[in-house]
Amino acid sequence: MDERVIGRSGQRASVVGLGTWQLGADWGDVDDQQALAVLDAAVESGVTFFDTADVYGDGRSEQTIAGFLRARPEPDIFVATKMGRRVDQIPENYVLDNFRAWNDRSRRNLGVDRLDLVQLHCPPTPVYSTDEVFDALDTLVEEERIAQYGVSVETCAEALTAIARPGVASVQIILNAFRMKPLLEVLPAAREAGVGIIARVPLASGLLSGKYTKDTVFPANDHRTYNRHGESFDQGETFSGVDYDSGVEAAVEFAGLAPEGYTPAQLALRWIIQQPGVTTVIPGARSPEQARANAAAAALPELSADTLTAIRDLYDRRIKDQVENRW
Repeated sequence: MDERVIGRSGQRASVVGLGTWQLGADWGDVDDQQALAVLDAAVESGVTFFDTADVYGDGRSEQTIAGFLRARPEPDIFVATKMGRRVDQIPENYVLDNFRAWNDRSRRNLGVDRLDLVQLHCPPTPVYSTDEVFDALDTLVEEERIAQYGVSVETCAEALTAIARPGVASVQIILNAFRMKPLLEVLPAAREAGVGIIARVPLASGLLSGKYTKDTVFPANDHRTYNRHGESFDQGETFSGVDYDSGVEAAVEFAGLAPEGYTPAQLALRWIIQQPGVTTVIPGARSPEQARANAAAAALPELSADTLTAIRDLYDRRIKDQVENRW
């Protein structure tokens, strides 16, 4: 699989990575054997980049990755984790002492002395403008606790603020065919600054897979049930902030744009891969079959100009007014 450089670091990541939120929690039940099978299928398909967080299953996702890598030390896997969501979301909690404590926990969970990449996990907006926060992150690099740091953001404005920071290696942002606003300013700014872009929620929480209908019922412990209107965290993390019923209708039209040989999910991933400035896209997977199919999108032919235009037209007609004023 093709690899691209993660921003200023010189380290490389497969163009399709693996998001591992679902291996920890919030997507229904995934047992340990199933989680390991997903990781194995991803690596066998050429994936070299895993994205996790200390809050996914309260450390379960990190620990699962560590167990997998102990059993399979031969792959050279870049593991990015995130920190900050296990405490009250107030700027005062984003200080060096807490960073060290969170870092110690993640290093124990992942079984490493130094973390490849640590991202602030969608912190309060003022954090991105606080010099002391980034001084503290620089200290973690100097102490060789982390190789580099980045941020995960909710809004384009937060992304642009972070990109202006000289030490930021990467920005993780929601980018998909139902969330195109980052194309306007964020991706060009990242390219200019040499900052990597990690595209998350690439399938709009599964909407773009075309598998769901208005009658689909998700488990009670799935965020697509309990956070549909932003009850527990930012609404944009669930279905990219798109109203579910109208999103299902738009997804039917999107699926009809898939060229021969593409599934709707692969169309969604291939669209992201082709956006200039994207380093890696991190779909999740609940089964080995999903992991393999996601990885296969990297080898599919580029989408034609006509298909790209049709996807843009769909977004402008059905989705844009729902999301661009918020994120």
